[in-house]
Amino acid sequence: MDEMSAGERAREVVAELDHVDRMVYAAIAGTTTPSIDNGMRRLSNAANNSRLWMGVAGALALFGPRGRKAAVTGLIAVAATSAITNLLLKTTVVRGRPDREAAAVARTRHVRMPESTSFPSGHSASAFAFATAAGDVLPSVTVPLHAVAGTVAYSRIHTGVHYPGDVVVGSFVGFIVGTAVSALARRVSRAAGG
Repeated sequence: MDEMSAGERAREVVAELDHVDRMVYAAIAGTTTPSIDNGMRRLSNAANNSRLWMGVAGALALFGPRGRKAAVTGLIAVAATSAITNLLLKTTVVRGRPDREAAAVARTRHVRMPESTSFPSGHSASAFAFATAAGDVLPSVTVPLHAVAGTVAYSRIHTGVHYPGDVVVGSFVGFIVGTAVSALARRVSRAAGG
């Protein structure tokens, strides 16, 4: 029996995960969902350039000093996550976008296909970064923010612009960066005596 090297084994695992990822994408693409298509498309578009999170930050700012702190912390997390995702990760792991036409994604779901690489999902990363960082500062909004973040992440698969794996990794990156930004904000606040 041939012994596989660690590199060969890793390539085999990655190939199998890619196959599963593409099959899940195809299953979602092939499922008829006319009652949610418009909502998913609109939500996905609302999250472009983090507009959704800027709007949520504005709403949080109405909740007084803690709300403003949550809003600022969330937006800092989005900025940090966007830099890490777009300048580092998307240029390091180059994965092409899904072929919506071949997968027969319903036209009613379509959003503009981004020109950037597919891995990881920047929308998902920003969504979870904001939800995590703002939710750490203002715990009463954690559940609703994460629910919206999860829906934004799913919308990227539903509209056909990302594979599920792109979304999972993007969400994880956002969670990690959001947690780090929140921890740093707490440290700075303690050092400043506030």
